[in-house]
Amino acid sequence: MMLPKLGIIAGGGMLPRLLAQHCLQSGRPLFVIVLRDQGDLDDFTSVPNAAYRIGAAGGMIKRLRAEGVEDLVFAGSVRKPPLSSLRPDLWSANFLMRTTVFSKGDDTLLRTIIAAIEAEGFRVLGADDVLPDILAPLGCISAAQPSDQQMYDIEAGITAAKALGAQDKGQAVVANAGVAVAHEDRRGTAAMLEDLAARDRSGVDGGVLVKVTKPTQDRRVDLPAIGSETITQAKAAGLAGIALSAGGAILLDRQAIVAAADREGLFVIGIDT
Repeated sequence: MMLPKLGIIAGGGMLPRLLAQHCLQSGRPLFVIVLRDQGDLDDFTSVPNAAYRIGAAGGMIKRLRAEGVEDLVFAGSVRKPPLSSLRPDLWSANFLMRTTVFSKGDDTLLRTIIAAIEAEGFRVLGADDVLPDILAPLGCISAAQPSDQQMYDIEAGITAAKALGAQDKGQAVVANAGVAVAHEDRRGTAAMLEDLAARDRSGVDGGVLVKVTKPTQDRRVDLPAIGSETITQAKAAGLAGIALSAGGAILLDRQAIVAAADREGLFVIGIDT
């Protein structure tokens, strides 16, 4: 039985490409909308696609309907533009006036957007509904294993990351010696790790990146994720490993992540959160 046509709202990074490749390989019909200044249209030349600016949500909805899309998935990184540069179309302007959520946290904004999209008749899926094997499993996937001290740091990191997520400010922290020594902000995990790599690492070396789902997370959007480049960044920051929500965090190319972790001597572990 043919699955319903899938629409992919594509931001930056690898995840939208993985979803499109899976649809091509499995024969599932799809249509990709690439967000201008976020995703790369050149990544989707082999599939039906169109590019829209973020403020043109009404145009996107009209095009998705015309293309016969029933299921919809949001995938990839998106940098929220200033409201002053959004240039909303009529649908977007009505949404912004009705909800007043644009200036609030990302989780609140995304949940409100999903509700509005579903009210238009689409079924919003999570990336793992399309690619169930993409989520981190429970336990280590690397050759290296965390020490007892690092497991203690992971527990401290879970507590700190959950508190950060409850404020809708981020999903990741770095923990060392039983305390959180760095917190993710709106710039993302990579920026946090770059900041650590650029400063005196005396209180960071041997620490752990802990990245978990937010307490009120809608699992269909913005799940925590890592790729092989995260391993490189963690190594440059002096960290010993990475801990992720098992069944709740995305591995962008598990094989490449494991190869990078084993090459750098870092551990990667899925944990109950």
